[in-house]
Amino acid sequence: MVTKTDYYDILGVSKSASADEIKKAYRKQALEWHPDRHKDDKEAAEKRFKEINEAYQVLSDPKKKSMFDQYGSTNGPAGNPFAGGGSPFTYTYTSGGENPFGNVDFGDPFDIFESFFGGGNPFGRTQRQQIPRYSMTIDFMEAVHGVSKEVDVGGKKRKIKIPAGIYEGARINFEDFTLSVNIKPHKLFERQDDDIYVTVGIPFSLAVLGGEIKVPTIGDEIKIRIRQGTQSGVMMRLREQGVPHLHGRGKGDEYIRINVAIPEKLNRNQKSLVEEMKEEGL
Repeated sequence: MVTKTDYYDILGVSKSASADEIKKAYRKQALEWHPDRHKDDKEAAEKRFKEINEAYQVLSDPKKKSMFDQYGSTNGPAGNPFAGGGSPFTYTYTSGGENPFGNVDFGDPFDIFESFFGGGNPFGRTQRQQIPRYSMTIDFMEAVHGVSKEVDVGGKKRKIKIPAGIYEGARINFEDFTLSVNIKPHKLFERQDDDIYVTVGIPFSLAVLGGEIKVPTIGDEIKIRIRQGTQSGVMMRLREQGVPHLHGRGKGDEYIRINVAIPEKLNRNQKSLVEEMKEEGL
């Protein structure tokens, strides 16, 4: 007897659920049903954990999701339309899918729980875990724009390509080794996901009267307008001036924090002007 599988029911979402809702549901279910949390009934937990990962593999892929919605199960008119699609336990940036756990690239989902719980893969060691792992540190801008590097792997020189938008702690899986990437901080820019943050100081007079200034971005400088009466701490957004998305097209944004500089010392004329402003209640 063939048993139908309802992937929506497994993740606890409706058929109209958005991609973000599906991702959040997967994260919640995967954490809840990891076998290390059910040592009293590990076999059942392992089965459930596999079902959860299979459900996410299908529902997170638009093509597979469309086929599932059309046929109502994995057993379509031509058999299982998802057969031969690869293991549901492979989530790397090369797969074309999005890592549901944010800016951390795990070679397989069990590495998530090794990190969280200090446990191992409940299904035994996988082939990927037996592959040598290396790490390297690259500059901030190399991570933003991508870079090619020559590295020594097992005594052999290898040229590898780091994709634009790679993030701190990401792992790239090659045929015979896995590479973890660390990124040096930048003296000016801060990065959060694919957004860039930078603090720009402006003089008091510009904050009061308004005007134009040039601000740094990860590309070229850009001219922006400061409105009259701009307050210190105001945040300005520059669309598509952030880091390229590792998964898909487009870029993040850049956020400019405005810091109004208050002069520490004034000459006699300047002090007189400020005194006049004070008398006017300014």
